[in-house]
Amino acid sequence: MAETRHQKATIVIVDDEENMGVILSRILRMEDYHVTPFSDPAKALDYIKATPPNLVITDMRMPGVSGMDILRAGREAGPGTNVIVMTAYATIEKAVECMREGAFDYITKPFKTDELLMTVNKAVAHTRLVLENESLSDTLNRQAGMDVNMVGTSAEMKHIDDMLARVAPTDSAVLIRGESGTGKELVAKALHQLGKRRKKRFVAINCASIPENLLESELFGHEKGSFTGADRTKMGLMELAHEGTLFLDEIGELPLSLQSKLLRVLQEREIQRVGGVHTIPVDIRLVAATNRSLRAAIAAKEFREDLYYRLNVIEIKLPALRDRTGDVAVLAEHFLGKICKRMKRTCLTISAEAIEALEKYAFPGNVRELENVIERCIVLSEGPEIELEDIPQDIRRAVEYGLDVATAQSGGYPAITADMEKNRAERAPQEFRDARDNFERDFLNKALTAAKGNVSEASRTTGLSRRHFYEKMDKLGMRDEK
Repeated sequence: MAETRHQKATIVIVDDEENMGVILSRILRMEDYHVTPFSDPAKALDYIKATPPNLVITDMRMPGVSGMDILRAGREAGPGTNVIVMTAYATIEKAVECMREGAFDYITKPFKTDELLMTVNKAVAHTRLVLENESLSDTLNRQAGMDVNMVGTSAEMKHIDDMLARVAPTDSAVLIRGESGTGKELVAKALHQLGKRRKKRFVAINCASIPENLLESELFGHEKGSFTGADRTKMGLMELAHEGTLFLDEIGELPLSLQSKLLRVLQEREIQRVGGVHTIPVDIRLVAATNRSLRAAIAAKEFREDLYYRLNVIEIKLPALRDRTGDVAVLAEHFLGKICKRMKRTCLTISAEAIEALEKYAFPGNVRELENVIERCIVLSEGPEIELEDIPQDIRRAVEYGLDVATAQSGGYPAITADMEKNRAERAPQEFRDARDNFERDFLNKALTAAKGNVSEASRTTGLSRRHFYEKMDKLGMRDEK
């Protein structure tokens, strides 16, 4: 039963001692809770399954149906139901067993009223938090559309598709490696959507984007009052991802202090909020991603080796776009349709010359860069087709002069040297070079004729410097002809 801010929290009390149910009901109704007591645990079991409440308070030792049966029914009712167990036979072993089975907390008989209310209020607040996060997660997933379409026909992408088909149905931890922009989060989403946890949450966090002093609270959550500014209890992303998938992007940037805590979560399958005293069971599939060498980080004492082996059960290495033969054209067409639809524009086409230029470019930013380039072309294009001239100048220049990936990744393009001009000329088809040289020779001759042979005047009218004009004449053999 989903609770809103304007509804009373619903509580079911299960105790074979009828008087205990009456006393608890009276106390809780004074706090404005909606309470339904049961002295018959079998009837309570049916009620909980049919009408899941926000909280169940159950005795442990009862005839027929045990408190553990009630506890399990409450946990199976969904994330909107918490369970508190009561026992007069409290032991450390029994408390641990209850908590491992998913109880929110336990109280011992006889209990004090203020302690009871404090525990109940915390449990109800936790339920409200879960439901709010559930609603937010559903909204975000709908907005994101969980688009996990892996586009590409290259042999490299067929290998990735095969890996996804084999790995997704398992719960094994996965480490995704690849350069920035290769689609690591898309692969993580595909693992979730193709797996058995697809009906649960996919929760993602970038370890490099959150300050270290806030990251622990984001991952593990915190209790109210645990530090300055903690004015309310907050559920962490690991708890939010319970029974779903947790994606840790840029895992190599996770601080060492949190690496040990993450390792403990993977080993013990439980977390403890900042400022909390109880452990909380979590069942998550962990998918991590990095664009750096974790082995190098281990050698530099920046990453725990034991955590690396826990994460690297299955490794998926994503190829750079420049290594995906034939996929640039396929991706460009895909992004054209996707972006035009988003912008509510008639879908554009892209010319063969523009595709050829894109295919020759190194794309240091990989698929993400290609998508951005296509969007820019769509926005700036004035016709129904994206032409070569619509492709950004820095890409055309990089292709024309054969700049390598390292140069492109540096973020700037050097001045054109004589060797680069020579390399460009050697790459150009002979027919094109001849046509270009004939055009330039005719252009310069006409300028010289109009200027009556005065090179300074001819260079002025053509917009070339006098030195550059002479260099062109030398290159075209025009001075030898004079």
